[in-house]
Amino acid sequence: MNEHSTPETLEHQTPRYDIRAIAPEALRRLRIMDDADRPPRIVVEDENGGSPLRCCLGRSGPHETIALVAYSPLLRWALDTGADPGPYNETGPVFVHREPCGGWTGTGVPDGLRGDRRVLRAYSADGSILGGLLLDGGTPTIEEGLDQLYRDPRVAAVHVRAVEFGCFLAETRRR
Repeated sequence: MNEHSTPETLEHQTPRYDIRAIAPEALRRLRIMDDADRPPRIVVEDENGGSPLRCCLGRSGPHETIALVAYSPLLRWALDTGADPGPYNETGPVFVHREPCGGWTGTGVPDGLRGDRRVLRAYSADGSILGGLLLDGGTPTIEEGLDQLYRDPRVAAVHVRAVEFGCFLAETRRR
């Protein structure tokens, strides 16, 4: 720590959370049978591409063949942690690469999560929802919103979702 650093500024420099794409083990199953017990819907992108991919937190390319699957993020989290999301467990549509990809290996918030309107939903370790935060493209930024929610010691995970369709974009977990 230098003479200008404080514990608060150091704490702000290191996020209190990790950003996670859908885990490879879950993707293996989803590419065969999704969380609604249906086979994936194969989609060929148009000339623009740009669908948010939850396997690598990137975006699809023009004319790329991808898969649309039903995904239950809290169910997967509960299997890892022993939480019981109960009525907060939701199943919704996500796009993934049709074949295994390299996954998310970056740091920070990937560009694929950014957008004008996002919702951050905070969950406790037992799977209960604690609250949320609407991001409208201004202030707070996604980083500031996540930092704000993780200041609450009860927050174990925060999901990033798109506002318009409510689609799950990514999970973050407390470090």
